[in-house]
Amino acid sequence: MPDAITPEAGAHVTTLGSGFTDNPYLPDVATVLETVQETPAIKTLRVRIDDAARMDAFRFNPGQVGQLSLFGVGESTFVINSPPTRMDYLQFSIMRAGEVTGALHGLKPGDKVGVRAPLGNWFPFEDMRGKDIVFVGGGIGMAPLRTLLLYMLDNRADYGNITLLYGARTPGDMAFRDDVQDWLGRSDMNTTLTVDQAPDDWPHRAGLIPHVLLDLAPSNANSVAALCGPPIMIKFTVEALKKLHFADEQIITTLERRMKCGIGICGRCNIGTKYVCVDGPVFSYAELKELPNEL
Repeated sequence: MPDAITPEAGAHVTTLGSGFTDNPYLPDVATVLETVQETPAIKTLRVRIDDAARMDAFRFNPGQVGQLSLFGVGESTFVINSPPTRMDYLQFSIMRAGEVTGALHGLKPGDKVGVRAPLGNWFPFEDMRGKDIVFVGGGIGMAPLRTLLLYMLDNRADYGNITLLYGARTPGDMAFRDDVQDWLGRSDMNTTLTVDQAPDDWPHRAGLIPHVLLDLAPSNANSVAALCGPPIMIKFTVEALKKLHFADEQIITTLERRMKCGIGICGRCNIGTKYVCVDGPVFSYAELKELPNEL
């Protein structure tokens, strides 16, 4: 089995120290402060680690993930989608898909949850300084992008033009509605919403994300595109970006894999020579082209 714990030179990976005890399998106990029902299938949890000193010392970068656990039920991986510039709580948004996610949907304020975080690498936000940023999110795929987008808005002077294209099947499938209303009203970013199935009173775009992206035709000059969503959306959105002459290195996305240990030991998230839990979940398209059966 390859050495999955030692990253490649220059890789952005987590270190056990910013959020972990000496035992990386042992979660911190956290309390649910607030829940938000984003859509019928997506629920957001806002939590704080109970140990005040550990919460104060918690550090992470946009794009890193965490494992949420319910004692006696199980553990699943979710991106931390609150930004590191806003540390009143850690936010996780969960799509109901099975036993663990269903149980997490049942939590209410005051309930306890286990948190193992931060895990994985992150968006290259430092390398993106001074560049124009094109965000393309589909459905729950807006969660990883949210943390990067809010970080950039909180450090607005460090980045160029910010463009957001956010799509879903229907208006009711769009998450983060308070954020979306704020983004639509901001003069320092350009926001476009689109749905596959538009009701008569829908005031925004209708159409699949790759088609709308081609209509918007963002410039590839000094730009980086960050996209996340269902695999089929990512596949055709990458094709659209290539038609717009974005280079492979200008396209950043995330991979979803079942992560069990989260620290490169068990091998459940292995793809070729990579382990999504330590080498990802963030990859450039140039990196993905080197992996088997990806895009």
